[in-house]
Amino acid sequence: MTTPVLDTPDTPPAQDAVRGRRFAALLGSKRLPVYVTAALFAAMYLGGLSRYQNLNFGSGQVVANLFVDNCYLLVAAVGATFVILSGGIDLSIGSMIGFTTMLTAFLVQKEHWPVLLVAPLALAIGAAGGALMGYVIHEFEIQPFIVTLAGLFLFRGLCEMVSKESIQITDHTVTRLALFHIPLPGDTFLSIGAVLSLVVLAVAVYVLHHTRFGRRVYALGGNENSALLMGVPVGRTKIAVYAVSGFCSAFAGLLFTLYIQSGDPLHALGLELDAIAAVVIGGTLLTGGSGYVLGTLLGVLVLGLIKTLISFEATLSSWWTKIATGALLLAFILLQRLLARRR
Repeated sequence: MTTPVLDTPDTPPAQDAVRGRRFAALLGSKRLPVYVTAALFAAMYLGGLSRYQNLNFGSGQVVANLFVDNCYLLVAAVGATFVILSGGIDLSIGSMIGFTTMLTAFLVQKEHWPVLLVAPLALAIGAAGGALMGYVIHEFEIQPFIVTLAGLFLFRGLCEMVSKESIQITDHTVTRLALFHIPLPGDTFLSIGAVLSLVVLAVAVYVLHHTRFGRRVYALGGNENSALLMGVPVGRTKIAVYAVSGFCSAFAGLLFTLYIQSGDPLHALGLELDAIAAVVIGGTLLTGGSGYVLGTLLGVLVLGLIKTLISFEATLSSWWTKIATGALLLAFILLQRLLARRR
């Protein structure tokens, strides 16, 4: 009688089975879009290194400038992450940023208010405006798209009421803050806006992943009815989420003011779409309930790197930034749909 020979764990069929299970687990992982975004950023950066090696693309300051030049977008995208995770959308982000620049420029330059008084006022207005939109969305059961679209027109109109012309800021404190650099190793530096945006990111990571409020945001985005049955205060959470987005938009407006040192009714026009694109490219589901704020950081870095590559190319129009962003956004939405079907 012969004894059957069993495959040992070291045999190729068993190894193939293990690899197959790992691959299936990876495809089913909620982190897959974040991994894809990280791989995309690495591939784009390595491509830039190989193509522009004679143009000092490998300089540490090129990487640092991704944070310096996109600090306001990062803060705005962090606020948008809270809203999208909860299953909502906020189209008023760009208008809130523009209104904050106009209000800050007017009060500082025209009325000679101190910046340290204007900044908290702007943040309070942003948070209150966001909370008001959240209240209307919840209390009257209106789609977030409609309410925040109304907010977009409202704050853009308020920009025109403050001033129809651009206001250049020559205040000494604003100029000093705008030019203040934090030195890093390798003759690189970060602006104060870049550092503040990273602080906001760190706070958002903690809030979303280590607090009760963060768990409520995920529960709300997963299924609002289930969250209600679980005892989640849906109304308060929804209002708070939009308040956070308004606060972050106003904060982004202050950083944008430092970056450009002026207020203009057309500042940040369409920036809400960039923020939403960064969130989606970073792996957060548009339907809510799944995503990571660190993925949003990667999404912002990818968009910033696209701008950097186009500027190094020098022969391409800036419109290619929008084209590349649109193509990436479509690709990541399709990826989300494919992953949703597999689950």
